[in-house]
Amino acid sequence: MRRGLLSRGTGRTGAGTGAGGTGAGGRDAAVREGPPAPRSPVVRFLVMAAALAATVLFAVVLARLTLTPSHASEALTHSNLRPGASIRAYLDQPAFRDTVKQLGGNIALGVPFGVLLPVALPRTRGLLRVVLLTAAVMAAVELVQGFVVPGRAFDVDDVILNTTGALLGYLLLGRRLGRAVHPPRRRRWGRRADRGRAAGTGDT
Repeated sequence: MRRGLLSRGTGRTGAGTGAGGTGAGGRDAAVREGPPAPRSPVVRFLVMAAALAATVLFAVVLARLTLTPSHASEALTHSNLRPGASIRAYLDQPAFRDTVKQLGGNIALGVPFGVLLPVALPRTRGLLRVVLLTAAVMAAVELVQGFVVPGRAFDVDDVILNTTGALLGYLLLGRRLGRAVHPPRRRRWGRRADRGRAAGTGDT
């Protein structure tokens, strides 16, 4: 009888160890996933509202910078449909400060997109989504410049530089902010696996 009791006790100990190991593994996996998103809906709402307000403010500033007529420049402006042509012209300018102003200014205009969009609009999270949305918005701005605003012209290089700025903003800050504010997105294969497990459980 003692041997039997010892064996049962050992089995319980092994089961406890296995459960402990599983718990430790689960904790390690949780640590690897990164910091959890805020659980309070109020916190998420306030952060999203602040990011949305900042996005609207940025849109107003962007409109003032890009859609203000420049009648003095009407004779000097021309459209550019060749990627890289305006960038080469910026690099060939004799004054380095002018080069930095043109390139850096266009890149800086795109940075807020990459930082604010993943926080204000959770569905826009993801590198490809931020890049495509920024490119679409800036292409629309350039089209309005080219066809409506006097003294402005469409320039495909401006779209490229603005999108590059959004890419940098997302990689440097926007991705982390989006993960800190919103819960992680469920991947398609993860949802399918959950459905498969739920169907298997129902059949059982």
